[in-house]
Amino acid sequence: QVQLVESGGGLVQPGGSLRLSCAASGSIFTIYVMGWYRQAPGKQRELVARITSDGITNYGDSVKGRFTSSRDNAKNTVDLQINSLKPEDAAVYYCYAQWLGSDYWGQGTQVTVSS
Repeated sequence: QVQLVESGGGLVQPGGSLRLSCAASGSIFTIYVMGWYRQAPGKQRELVARITSDGITNYGDSVKGRFTSSRDNAKNTVDLQINSLKPEDAAVYYCYAQWLGSDYWGQGTQVTVSS
């Protein structure tokens, strides 16, 4: 089992920056995929970023060039640096992990973009 705990959400003005962090715990070794998804009210959950254990990173089209994700395999942590925030980035951001063929999700952290 993998437990994921996110931190770092909050209220940010448009154009601002925010950093989200996620830590995985449990009786685990290196997790194959870690990353982030988000879900806005009335919309489907969408990919933000996902990183494999060997460093291959994919970003969702709407965040390319503004968001950067990084992970520490030894610590089983993944971060998301969010820059140039737009109102449409407001959502609940979920940490994600894929381990031994199963998907795991954090409880989510709210990002609100408002002036």
